[in-house]
Amino acid sequence: MLNEIEISGTKIGTKHPPYIVAEISANHNGSLEDAKRLVEAGQSVGVNAIKIQTYTPDTITLRCNSDDFCINEGLWRGRTLYELYEEAHTPWEWHKELFEFAHGKGVTIFSSPFDFSAVDFLEDLGAPAYKIASFEIVDLPLIRYAASTGKPLIISTGMASKTEIAEAVEAARNAGCEQLVLLRCVSSYPAPAQDYNLSTMRDMSESCGVLTGLSDHTIGNTTAISSISLGACLIEKHFTLNRNGGGPDDSFSVEPEEMGVLCKEAKVAWQSLGQVDYSIKSSETSSIKFRRSLYFVKDIAAGDTITEDSIRSVRPGYGISPKYFNNLIGRVVPKSQCKNCPVPMDALDWKQIE
Repeated sequence: MLNEIEISGTKIGTKHPPYIVAEISANHNGSLEDAKRLVEAGQSVGVNAIKIQTYTPDTITLRCNSDDFCINEGLWRGRTLYELYEEAHTPWEWHKELFEFAHGKGVTIFSSPFDFSAVDFLEDLGAPAYKIASFEIVDLPLIRYAASTGKPLIISTGMASKTEIAEAVEAARNAGCEQLVLLRCVSSYPAPAQDYNLSTMRDMSESCGVLTGLSDHTIGNTTAISSISLGACLIEKHFTLNRNGGGPDDSFSVEPEEMGVLCKEAKVAWQSLGQVDYSIKSSETSSIKFRRSLYFVKDIAAGDTITEDSIRSVRPGYGISPKYFNNLIGRVVPKSQCKNCPVPMDALDWKQIE
């Protein structure tokens, strides 16, 4: 079982805080300056990495308007695939400048390649990792090619059957990938939270022996935070400057303030998981005042015996445990005890009247 991977010096795994990836996708809306603003915004709110996508309309589809290539429903209804990707792609001539800008801001940047030429291009830029999109999980030659670089590989699993996921993992490993993360994903934009079935993450981890994470297309952060309790060590979320910006992906993306909340709450959620531990925590010590224990409710002289009406289980918790109530009845008090004082811890050693 793989316990952790490393991207640009940051370790990723269940023993480390969740790694948060801000997916720019098409949210630059055709502006290099907006793309840079997204990098800057992501860095300022605490994301671990910025992710872009490396394709052109010609490397991802065909220029065709037959029914096969027309989008008839959903967010991008009425367009051809070529038209969508022509608008949505990140120009390759931006990549070098974006990589350098991100490095200058101290934030990791990597990309999703969609063909062999994109992998070669990103290798020249020194990309530290690769992400295979859900729709490309069935492109085993692409997975093998990206894996052959020896870089960490992140694979989204939207629409993929268990067999297809296993085939992708096998292809990656056989091509030399030693650092692999599978992301639970629902390929719908936006995606209903109830479709995520996050419990599948544990099965993927156990079946494939890999780390798991989440590619989250839901509105809000609830699904992402929930995934951490099931082992998500990497969370990817689409990121925009303005959800009402009108771009192809803006409407189902999170804005900087929301991304900042995700970064903070993800870490808190991870910290709360901890380990199996039944000890009293330092933060609880003052709360003993509100715990039950046994107290004397009347003055008792030395030599008298404890009766049922001389002690009670009350708050605070400075006396002996209430579970010993019956054991104390009939015991001889060796020295006088005052009303409203705790029954001492050594009371069980007092003589019992036969």
